[in-house]
Order: sequence, then structure tokens, then C-alpha cells
Amino acid sequence: QARLVESGGGLVQAGGSLKLSCVASGRSLSIHGMGWYHQAPGKEREWVAGIRSGGSVNYLPSVEGRFTISMESAKKTVHLQMNDLKPEDTGLYICNADGRTAAGIPWASDGQGTQVTVSS
Repeated sequence: QARLVESGGGLVQAGGSLKLSCVASGRSLSIHGMGWYHQAPGKEREWVAGIRSGGSVNYLPSVEGRFTISMESAKKTVHLQMNDLKPEDTGLYICNADGRTAAGIPWASDGQGTQVTVSS
């Protein structure tokens, strides 16, 4: 499995921007897709955005047009550019990745998350 480490969270005013990054590491790592989840305080986590190795991307409707996900496959890194942030975007952003091992066994991993706080 992969070890995922997120960075880029912080405190920002409403309307501001942040760029989150997540780097995957691990032996013989083949990544098929990466993405981000958002866990607001006291709530279940929800999927926000995902990107597949072929380049297809998908977004939660409430962030489409404000968030942009991108992946640097060679660096096993995914980014989430977040613009026009709203107080409801506050929470822990957790990186996720999935793929297969060299033996063809599927795997999926989550990071520990990076905190985003948007003040009104």
C-alpha cells in the first residue's frame, strides 16, 4: 500500500485560495487514481474530487468551478487548487489513492489529512 502525506492546509478568509498537495510513496507503486475527501466538523467525510491516471476528473457539484484537481503522475502527487473558499469548506481534507501492486492486487490508502479553516 501507499503512504500518503498531505500539505497546504491553513487559515484563509472567505473568498481566498489554498492549494493542497498530497504525495504518495511506497514500493512498486502503481497508482490508478487519486482524490480528496472533506470532513467537516462533526460530520461524515464526503468525496470532493477525483482524478484517474488517464486524466478524467470528477467533482462534487458544490465545488465544481471553484476547485481544480490535477495529478503529476511521475511524482505520484495530486493537487487540489481551491478558489473562492467558503466557510462551509472548513474541515479536514483527506487524500486518497488507489491502484494495484506489482502482483496485481488492488489497494487503496488514505492520508491523515490537512486542516482547512475558512473564516467569514
